[in-house]
Amino acid sequence: MLLCSCMQIVRRARLTLPIFVVGVFFQSLAPEARAQWPQWGGAHQDFKAECKGLADKWPDEGPRKVWSRDLGDGYSGIIADAGILYTMYRNGDDQEVVIALDAETGKTKWEHQYDAPPKPGHVTEFGTGPRATPTLDGERLYTIGVAGHMHCLDRKNGKVHWSHQLWDEYKGTFLMHGYSSSPYIYKNLVITLVGGEGHAVVAFDKLTGKEVWKKHDFGNSYATPKLIRVDGEDQLACFMGSEIIGIEPMTGDLKWRFEHKNQWSQNICPPIYDNDHMLFISSPEPACSKGLRLTRKGDKTQVEEVWMNRKVRVHHSNAVRVGDSVYCSSGDGPGLFFAVDAKSGDLKWRKRGFAKSTVLYADGKFILLDEDGKLGLVRATPEDFDILAQAQVLERVSWTVPTLIGTRLYLRDKKHMIALELGRDAYTAAQPSPRDRG
Repeated sequence: MLLCSCMQIVRRARLTLPIFVVGVFFQSLAPEARAQWPQWGGAHQDFKAECKGLADKWPDEGPRKVWSRDLGDGYSGIIADAGILYTMYRNGDDQEVVIALDAETGKTKWEHQYDAPPKPGHVTEFGTGPRATPTLDGERLYTIGVAGHMHCLDRKNGKVHWSHQLWDEYKGTFLMHGYSSSPYIYKNLVITLVGGEGHAVVAFDKLTGKEVWKKHDFGNSYATPKLIRVDGEDQLACFMGSEIIGIEPMTGDLKWRFEHKNQWSQNICPPIYDNDHMLFISSPEPACSKGLRLTRKGDKTQVEEVWMNRKVRVHHSNAVRVGDSVYCSSGDGPGLFFAVDAKSGDLKWRKRGFAKSTVLYADGKFILLDEDGKLGLVRATPEDFDILAQAQVLERVSWTVPTLIGTRLYLRDKKHMIALELGRDAYTAAQPSPRDRG
């Protein structure tokens, strides 16, 4: 629809503007018109997909499978744009692979392989594949592997523009489960978490790979930087090993800090921020879940703990806020799905039915994928939790957040990648009419 609107504007513009001005105008709109799922968490890092027409029910065997294929070890998310999917996996013991796939068929478009043995001390119980998700910006793809290898690649063919070895170059915080934070693009910068004294966060020029700034002394964790806007000011919320911090993205200057510790320094769940100044953060015990209020006075940002909820402990999955409620699966204990009031921390309800799950929100519904590979379609409100459909679609362990483009859902576990059709038309067209039912 946006593209159609752009064309109408251009037709009208031709009557009054020189051709070169129209061309520049259209070119400036084109990336937004085709943008789909360019980074971890989607276009706005909120795990919400803009789509209509999702089915309310599936057949007992599950949604229609469009394609499936083998894929190596890893938990890297799937990003998508212009009919191409991008993700990462491990090939054998010593190589990582960045792969581009055709979204319609699942066939490989190109691969970039490089030597990347796991670092000594890596806990192999949960695999040695990549954890971080690629980030797409224009014609360039940015990736970071499990051992800290960072690449800027050409999105069309996988050609390397520049690279860094974050742990070797900066001697950053070693993480026993591997480097997991995805790169974040802000204007001309690509910003990464490294950890350690003087380089907890590092920014590179996104075109050249040249270091622009490095700052702070915090230990690294497994989370991806999240852009928030506090009273009109852009800030990058970074979940570090023992705290969450807010920095000015262009300079790296520290705006605020709030301690949030757990035993293993496993702050993973992306924070959630809304226009009511409330920031939701969650981790395993003893940190658990908190609601922080961020406000600016002059050039200073104040952070205040408003509430704490010890029952909700999101581990290595994610959370989604809709209205005044946060919906999430507790990943530190039994598999329970929660609704929490974002402003007060009050528990609205907790429900069973799925193991620990990742979650997306689209078309007024939640799409859940639990770690056992069960997919669920749920209608959840602050008052109720209604399972509309569910089916076993993958194997254990399924820890990667699904990606939804239109009504096409892309999923992976540690061995496979699949595409499923969730559109209402895919099922209603196949239903027999009342006359056919007799």
